[in-house]
Amino acid sequence: MTDTPATTTSRIPERPSLDGLEEKWMQAWAEQGTYSFDREKALSLPREQVFAIDTPPPTASGSLHVGHVFSYTHTDCMARYKRMQGLEVFYPIGWDDNGLPTERRVQNYYGVRGDASLPYEEGFTPPFEEGVDAKGKAIKPADQRPISRKNFIELCDVLTVKDEVTFESLFRRLGFSLDWDISYRTIDERSRAVAQQAFLRNLARGEAYQSEAPGLWDVTFQTAVAQAELEARDYPGAYHRVAFHRAGGEPVHIETTRPELIPSVVALIAHPDDERYQPLFGTTVTSPLFGVEVPVLAHHAAEMDKGAGIAMCCTFGDLTDVIWWRELQLPIRSLITRNGRLQAETPEWLVGGPGEELYAGSLATKTTFSAREAVVAALRESGDLEGEPQKTQRKANFYEKGDKPLEIVTSRQWYIRNGGRDEALRGKLVGMGDEVDFHPAFMRSRYKNWVEGLNGDWLISRQRFFGVPFPVWYPVTADGETDHAHPIVAPESALPVDPQIDVPEGYEESQRGVPGGFVADPDIMDTWATSSLTPQIAAGWPVREGAAEGDRLGSDEALFASLFPYDMRPQAHDIIRTWLFATVTRSYLEHGVAPWKHAAISGWILDPDRKKMSKSKGNAETPEDVVKSNGADAVRYWAASGRLGTDAAYDTGQMKVGRRLAIKVLNASKFALGFGDVDGDLRAAVTHPLDLSMLAALADVVDKATQGFESWDYTRSLEATETFFWTFCDDYLELVKDRAYGGQGDEAAASARAALRLALETLLRLLAPFIPYATEEVWSWFGEGSVHRQSWPTRDELPAGGDAMLLPSVGAALAGVRKVKSEAKVGMRAEVRTMTLVAPAASVAHVQAAEADLRASGRISEMTYAEGETVAVRDAELVPVEKQPSQA
Repeated sequence: MTDTPATTTSRIPERPSLDGLEEKWMQAWAEQGTYSFDREKALSLPREQVFAIDTPPPTASGSLHVGHVFSYTHTDCMARYKRMQGLEVFYPIGWDDNGLPTERRVQNYYGVRGDASLPYEEGFTPPFEEGVDAKGKAIKPADQRPISRKNFIELCDVLTVKDEVTFESLFRRLGFSLDWDISYRTIDERSRAVAQQAFLRNLARGEAYQSEAPGLWDVTFQTAVAQAELEARDYPGAYHRVAFHRAGGEPVHIETTRPELIPSVVALIAHPDDERYQPLFGTTVTSPLFGVEVPVLAHHAAEMDKGAGIAMCCTFGDLTDVIWWRELQLPIRSLITRNGRLQAETPEWLVGGPGEELYAGSLATKTTFSAREAVVAALRESGDLEGEPQKTQRKANFYEKGDKPLEIVTSRQWYIRNGGRDEALRGKLVGMGDEVDFHPAFMRSRYKNWVEGLNGDWLISRQRFFGVPFPVWYPVTADGETDHAHPIVAPESALPVDPQIDVPEGYEESQRGVPGGFVADPDIMDTWATSSLTPQIAAGWPVREGAAEGDRLGSDEALFASLFPYDMRPQAHDIIRTWLFATVTRSYLEHGVAPWKHAAISGWILDPDRKKMSKSKGNAETPEDVVKSNGADAVRYWAASGRLGTDAAYDTGQMKVGRRLAIKVLNASKFALGFGDVDGDLRAAVTHPLDLSMLAALADVVDKATQGFESWDYTRSLEATETFFWTFCDDYLELVKDRAYGGQGDEAAASARAALRLALETLLRLLAPFIPYATEEVWSWFGEGSVHRQSWPTRDELPAGGDAMLLPSVGAALAGVRKVKSEAKVGMRAEVRTMTLVAPAASVAHVQAAEADLRASGRISEMTYAEGETVAVRDAELVPVEKQPSQA
């Protein structure tokens, strides 16, 4: 409730408009600190009086899309509700600006690419800007200029800051009630220190490890790819029926889509129950063209009904090869290198064999495509290809942002244990999911299914530039070999470090890369390895033991202890497998608990073809123009109309409905406030049955709206409030108008005016989380402070004793009068000389209690009643407006 100032009507603009509200209130909220988090207050409160949100840091590469608007609006509605409930809301903002998307954008924007072998150029100016040359033509990848690692990182830093300024402007315009003083970048000094500290602790506990092993590799981006980043896509290929040879020369045919890998075959494998090949198990065959002797083995993963039922295992053609290699303890014969080409040197297992010349002359350094053509041609010539290749669509793994199928390359990489190879840990992480309330609840099964389906640990190293470096160096032995078995780690007190620039303790820069010296770990962490620590980064988790409050890296042990675990993690469902699971993993390993109590999972935004909108698919709408043309309140209304976990269509029509709602809030409020100030106890002043009925119905709406938020169904809250609001405008305001102006005496007018003020104060607060600009504007006409810092309404604020069914009955009668006038094609101001209202007995009693309001609103001179099953107006005698006497 508010203390009404004496100048209410003087604050109301003559023509209320949405124009200019965003600029006005964005500035006011920023200047007044409307959404600021009070750290000192939070530390003094019981934990349940603080609400901490692990806000998703959007990727700062290019532009936002409407999906961001959708999911961030859901979060903001909850933040605003909790703030109005009296909780101290911790609502930070971060920017996920390191990693591959940023590097790709920098390459395309500036026309450059990083090359670690090049020296740093002071004062470097990129050759292009905005992806075009001096003539306005798009820059081709082949024209990108190679630059040093440091120059490339500097450009990444410049462009991400530029993008983040644009993002912040849009987020502010959308009215997101973030505390902009609590912000971070996943590449800033603090984030790097937190990520490095968490990694070092994982390493010390044995949860992080390095391994030389086969891994998925993107030849375009030249980096390893984790299981969570895979997409299975159809890819054109062809089956080749190829003969291997038994000792007596009898052929054993396999069917393969990758004949270029025949020189790397290590075994033929069939299902142990396949009677066709049981006699071959334990024997050997030789490969065509290359004459390499390989065993025939049994494994349950072989598919009897696929192709010939027997497959060649190459190291490595696909993930099944990796399983066979590991479980059957096969040798590694790796051919494909990091650039996607076959190695230049003839492999030792082919040297001296029949295929040595073929490899050296036709396969070495070739792409997999060219090598495939060469091998197929040689198989035709040797007679080992039976028939012609049969075209097919095969499933291949792609990096989610890549354009070419992934290869499996053996390399040294860093991993964090995530239960993929440890059943006990997997069970613990599944259990962490059970500690989190998912909204909607069925999303928990997506988490559980992902964790239970893991087949390997979390690969966290990337062969890129712009990211958090591993805080690790390696000794170089006297003979110049890198000693990976004895890594040198940075002390926590020195974090963050860049081992490419910094020197480990006990060494000097002159010892870098020389025998007896050291070398830096060349890799950076996967972006998820940093963003999986957003709760720690935002809330001040110490970057070293005993970090003091206010140190240079913003550590705040007291705040972190008071906030963690957080209350809410909002995000989309497609990154449950990445961001959500990765955050749970890091939290469990470091703190032994789930990182939040609730996970609010948003759906996707779909285009008109019902496909997910995303920047990578090229069908995403950018929200800037949409916000400008419809207004922030309208766009928020559309977003809030979509339930958690449900995909929603991009719908500008729904935005127009939201804009109409915001405009109606302004105009209806102007009318409700136009009767002047209301003094005294508003609840006691409400005495008229119609007013009490309206407020009783509103009390029910308050309950429904509150229950909606408490059950994480924001849309239910909006629907209940909006439905009542339109009834309030269409029926109640029309019915009460004459009485509020004094047409039925002072006491009746006081009741109407008090009811209008109570309803307005309540409705504005109910609508404030959804349409913050219109509600703030109206509140400023009569209230003190911001509507967004008022208390959430409760039933107890409204007078009791009203019959909530009275208003609908009188509203139905008014609708009947309007219908009669409409059908008679006369204006709504036409007089009804006489009429009969037909209605059920209960409705008749309701109408009789508010008959004076109905007659004034409907301009009814005389009316009688008749009982019937439904409300209807009969025998109405109308007097058109032009035939009525002048009202002057």
